[in-house]
Amino acid sequence: MAHALLIEGMHHSFCRLRPRGFLLTSVLLATLFASASETLLEANPSDVFADIRKNATPDELYSLLFAMPKGGDLHHHGAGSVPMEYVVDYYRDREKNGGQDFYIRTRIEFCPDARLRPEVMFHVLRESQWLKLDPCLQTQFEPVESLTETQVAAWLSDLKIDEASEGRDEFFEKIWWRLGPCFSDLTIGPELLVENMKSLGKEGIRYLEIQTIPWASSEHNGDPIEAEVWYETYKKRLAQPDAVATGVTVRFQVVIIRFLEDAEDHVRRAFAFIDSHRDLFVGINLAGREDDGKGQAARFTEVFREMQRKYPRIPLSIHAGESDEANSNIHDTLLLGADRIGHGLNLLKDPDTYLLLRNNRYLVETNLVSNKLLEYVLDPQDHPFPVFLRTGVPVCLNTDDRGMWDSTFSDEYYTAVSEYNLSWEEIVKVGRASLEYAFVDDSTKETLLAEYDSRIAGYEDVFLVSDWRAVARTVQPIVSNYGKQNFGLTLPVTMDQEIP
Repeated sequence: MAHALLIEGMHHSFCRLRPRGFLLTSVLLATLFASASETLLEANPSDVFADIRKNATPDELYSLLFAMPKGGDLHHHGAGSVPMEYVVDYYRDREKNGGQDFYIRTRIEFCPDARLRPEVMFHVLRESQWLKLDPCLQTQFEPVESLTETQVAAWLSDLKIDEASEGRDEFFEKIWWRLGPCFSDLTIGPELLVENMKSLGKEGIRYLEIQTIPWASSEHNGDPIEAEVWYETYKKRLAQPDAVATGVTVRFQVVIIRFLEDAEDHVRRAFAFIDSHRDLFVGINLAGREDDGKGQAARFTEVFREMQRKYPRIPLSIHAGESDEANSNIHDTLLLGADRIGHGLNLLKDPDTYLLLRNNRYLVETNLVSNKLLEYVLDPQDHPFPVFLRTGVPVCLNTDDRGMWDSTFSDEYYTAVSEYNLSWEEIVKVGRASLEYAFVDDSTKETLLAEYDSRIAGYEDVFLVSDWRAVARTVQPIVSNYGKQNFGLTLPVTMDQEIP
């Protein structure tokens, strides 16, 4: 306003000048007007970001979004979110994996008396698991250490959705077996988590809510490990200096695979475990293919009612609406008591439930890259995310299984900005929602939100300035293969150079 009044006053003065001063005053006015406009631009982050969105090259936009504070990642599958280069490195390095030997399937041949389901290449086993195989199957495996670089490259590729022919079936039915036992191993799993915290921390993430199963771990010989041991091991690792130095706060959800025959028993176990470990465990999730009829939300109504009568409140963040067809799964998930909906892709096909979520307390966890690669949304212009954002359905961005997408959190924001013309206010709103709807205690949430607001203000001062191009050149982003292949970047891929 002050700039506008200054310029208006200069204009009135100019009109009273004699003709002989016309040229000189015109030059002076243009100079002062440009200076005032530049100051005004620097003082208004919204205008600067609109200029960036309109005029930045892909490299510039990617760099500026990489440097931007991003709040939390609420929809985060622990095992699928670690860069697969990290995973392969830990399998091959005996100093990092506790001196273990692992075996990997390098060919598939018929054995008359034995099968190993599923029959997938690069299925990884511990030595103790390999020793229990039929001799015919054993010959189809070889030590991970003996792989050629060509085989390692093929294994890495098969741990990712990186081919046009791959999609849902590849992801749900094959990749998880190739991932092997590393995340059920208490020597490797906690280290991979901290390495991932370091990587995500560089992207401006300050909170992770990780889906995991604390009673799925086992000893090197295959013996099961008690959930209490899992809890103590991870709690101790997260307290070590290098984990703390990442600036990333971690909490866990217990995830239940929804189509298992004994899934109800896992729900009961999850409630009991979380109730006695509320410092690290903050919620329950149901996951798994929604096109499997055994895992529909309505199946779990009675067991959730049973547990909600027994235990003080435990928040629920549940996968729902990750399907092609219209159904009642989101509505039924809300009936279970869900606070957050994972994906929610078919919400707009259920008008009554959509109206229920508008301007209400339920958050939809959006995963743009995941939805594309698993072919739930073929055209980004069909994605409901911008409709949610602009019609009052609380929403945030998340990475889902970024290791398997070969992507970063910056890729989610780049997609949102470039496809949906996000304003600066919308970006800040999305990031803040990821913390407002986190399942942490009130004190921790207050701290995270205050830090986010402070970091956003600092970002505006440093990056949302008139000379944003020069500032963008100072950023060295982690560039994913997904970003390189989809955004027209000329920046080199650096994600595979982040191996610890």
